Amino acid sequence: MLDGKLHLSTPEGVTLALTPAGAARRGYAWFIDLLLRVLLNILLTIGLVLLLGPTMGRGLALVGYFLMEWAYPVVFEVFGSGMTPGKRMLGLQVVRDDGLPVGWRESALRNLLRGIDFLPMLYGVGLVIMLMDGNFRRIGDMVAGTLVVYREPAAKAVALAQAEPLPLPFPLTPQEQHALLDLVERVRSVPPQRQQELGDLARPLTGLDGEASLQRLFQYAAGLTGEARS
Repeated sequence: MLDGKLHLSTPEGVTLALTPAGAARRGYAWFIDLLLRVLLNILLTIGLVLLLGPTMGRGLALVGYFLMEWAYPVVFEVFGSGMTPGKRMLGLQVVRDDGLPVGWRESALRNLLRGIDFLPMLYGVGLVIMLMDGNFRRIGDMVAGTLVVYREPAAKAVALAQAEPLPLPFPLTPQEQHALLDLVERVRSVPPQRQQELGDLARPLTGLDGEASLQRLFQYAAGLTGEARS
């Protein structure tokens, strides 16, 4: 983890680079969820008392408090891609320690053991364990086999320059096609002189030099993306 990331390989051979989340960010997310649960509990109590009367309303509200404390994180983590509202706001996500999405078993285990991590108060045990662990896991994470990581932002699609699609002059491997698309997406972000040099380097594919070669690359890229969409 020299780069601060945890590199994992899935059974499909895909390498995932995950960044474990530290104690401070996780604490902020927990506090946001705590405030939200308190607000929901207040609204639930008021609604049940008005609807069913003080005695039955408060009795059912106690059941709601229990579910809010223990079911709230599990339901959100399983159906919310590993994110409670607090984690979503802070850009955090719970995943399995192999990088795969968290399930009912993992989420239930890590949240049931919050009682131990909370000891003696305010997650004292959990904080000490997190600071001693290289991946900032608390006891619940260790037992459940989970990690809390920073959620990577979705990559924004880069719009290619408008060009008339042209077929490639000869077949390219998938890796070469990806390299071509990466080049045309980024070439306009480098200085003009460097763009000319890149156009010259593409002469074996385009048969042209400089800016004319770049324009031909844009046409090839338009042809490739058009084939992918069709």
